Amino acid sequence: MEVCYQLPVLPLDRPVPKHVLSRRGAISFSSSSSLFGAPDPRQLSQRRGAISYDSSDQTALYIRMLGDVRVRSQVGFEPERRSSHPYLCIDFRTLHTRLGCGSSASSAPERRVHRLLSFQRYLHSSRLLRGIPQQIPLHILDEDYTGQARCMLEKVGNWNFDIFLFDKLTNGNSLITLSFHLLNQYGLVELFQLDMVKLWRFLVMVQEDYHSDNPYHNAVHAADVTQAMYCYLREPKLAKSLTSYDILLGLLAAATHDLGHPGVNQPFLIKTDHYLASLYRNTSVLENHHWKSAVGLLRETGLFSHLPAEDSLNMERDLGSLILATDISRQNEYLSRFRIHLDQQNLCLSNASHRHFILQMALKCADICNPCRPWELSKQWSEKVTAEFFQQGDIEKKHKLEVSPLCDRERNTVGNIQIGFMTYVAEPLFAEWARFSDTRLSQTMLGHMGLNKASWGSLQQEQTSVSEEAEPRATGTDTEDTAVPKHGNTATTAGGTSPKEIPQGSRES
Repeated sequence: MEVCYQLPVLPLDRPVPKHVLSRRGAISFSSSSSLFGAPDPRQLSQRRGAISYDSSDQTALYIRMLGDVRVRSQVGFEPERRSSHPYLCIDFRTLHTRLGCGSSASSAPERRVHRLLSFQRYLHSSRLLRGIPQQIPLHILDEDYTGQARCMLEKVGNWNFDIFLFDKLTNGNSLITLSFHLLNQYGLVELFQLDMVKLWRFLVMVQEDYHSDNPYHNAVHAADVTQAMYCYLREPKLAKSLTSYDILLGLLAAATHDLGHPGVNQPFLIKTDHYLASLYRNTSVLENHHWKSAVGLLRETGLFSHLPAEDSLNMERDLGSLILATDISRQNEYLSRFRIHLDQQNLCLSNASHRHFILQMALKCADICNPCRPWELSKQWSEKVTAEFFQQGDIEKKHKLEVSPLCDRERNTVGNIQIGFMTYVAEPLFAEWARFSDTRLSQTMLGHMGLNKASWGSLQQEQTSVSEEAEPRATGTDTEDTAVPKHGNTATTAGGTSPKEIPQGSRES
């Protein structure tokens, strides 16, 4: 039975119904609630069964390296073991103290620590309510910069949109500016009677809760994914089928899909027995955290408080469904379902559930679309996501942990990581997306990815040649400190492997 969520719009001059206020006051944030509760064990088994671990399935093996869903505590979380576990003292909040190569953690400058649970932080000490000035000034740009930013927004639907330049022109507020512009451009602010102050406050909080210290999973990545999502929403099949509710949901999910990302991957949180891994039972740990953080900010700001409580809860659940779809460990599950629909030609976008599924696939594409961008942009993203992997690897070495795949800077390069990611993750996904939406944009993305893959291959060959030339000179030297360049070592699984949550771009990402 198809369920269609039509959100009623209340006139501005009409007071909020008492039953809505009472429901808002009764909302429970206990982990036992249906919205915040742990996944059904039956669902866990289905998810585990969704990925093939046959050694002949290279794509599945590669995806497994990015986020292994089989890494689970055998007996669950046991608080009494905290004092004896060697790694429980590791808190990811310390990971944002940069560990430069060869430098000790103690020499790194101290940084202000952001608490993880943004909702709890703002619930008890909202900066805006306390009147504390924002860390990021929003209105200090001169007219030249704001004028250029406005000009860029006129071409926000172009695939070669330079989000890095836009972020500079907006003084680091690309996510706020872009999201507000798109919501307004679609007429969603007026249609859903969104309070402008609440909306602005929500977007500011979202941007603040992305860790700027993360080389990759930060607010600029979220803005890039949002811009890519907008490009997909404009594709003919989607533009003529999606409802205003679908569009609102898609843009909000893109903006919040990595909210509060700690800069390390799920296996790291699991093997250090981080409380988030325990909270979400080692299943879609990061994605659940991003979703719940987004819900927290929606409730904190009351952005949808004027809607009936049931509609608000439905929107929160649908938002979670989109964000959870970006879990790379479930890549094969979604891709297989997508292929079946395309083979059977039974996708009907007049069906609400089918539209929602296409939104999930669109967000997955937007999250890992970095390899599909023009080389100048794609290369920057590749370097940033690899820097984040290597940063995690440095932390793992420092704490005597097993270094995660792709995170050892001595055994991997940007090139082999990207080639593996494109081969086993990005190409299969975007090939199916092109089958669904055979447009100029789809062909452009596939074309860029082919050129970028070839470019990384050429760079790999050059680095290998340099290494081979340097090795004879090194062995012919008596100096013990002479070292062979390590870039020649390309012995990575599956011919190069991909990032954590994918160049996500990958998660785009």
